Amino acid sequence: MPIWLIIVIVVVVLLVLWFVGTYNSLVGLRNKVKDQWAQIDVQLKRRADLIPNLVETVKGYAKHEKGTLEEVIKARNTFVSASTPEEEMKAAGDFEKTISKLFALAENYPDLKANENFMSLQADLKDCEDKISMMRQFYNDVVMKYNNKVETIPSNIVANICHFKKSAFFEATEKDKEVPKVSFE
Repeated sequence: MPIWLIIVIVVVVLLVLWFVGTYNSLVGLRNKVKDQWAQIDVQLKRRADLIPNLVETVKGYAKHEKGTLEEVIKARNTFVSASTPEEEMKAAGDFEKTISKLFALAENYPDLKANENFMSLQADLKDCEDKISMMRQFYNDVVMKYNNKVETIPSNIVANICHFKKSAFFEATEKDKEVPKVSFE
């Protein structure tokens, strides 16, 4: 067997091995992105499930704060009806804003703040928010690694051939960064 043929075979085998390794790496990262989103999704859904109980508790004390309570329920329903991660990310931001209004409203009702059910729900929600925040960081780290692999040479060759697409970061919008306005009129 001529030496040039051996070299060609070795080069082809190395290219195939590199292609397979890069493809498997991309698949692994893509699956990790999906897994991290699923972890966030679990916590977002848990938060959505806590809200109706919290709203019912607040209703008993703050009967004339109907507008804030309706906003919270509307934001929850928007989140629950979201069908894609992008829609859920946007709805989650709106949801967080209305929850902060709900807790600000509770400050005006000392009896509510002392209510054991309210305190328990508030603690559960705070725990949930902390987990969501931490999981967002993990999610965005994994998305960055995946997107880097999809965009950088030479792995972008495999990504383009096999139709790997960039993933979206879980980012706060300008609306999410605004301080909520609460009025007790």
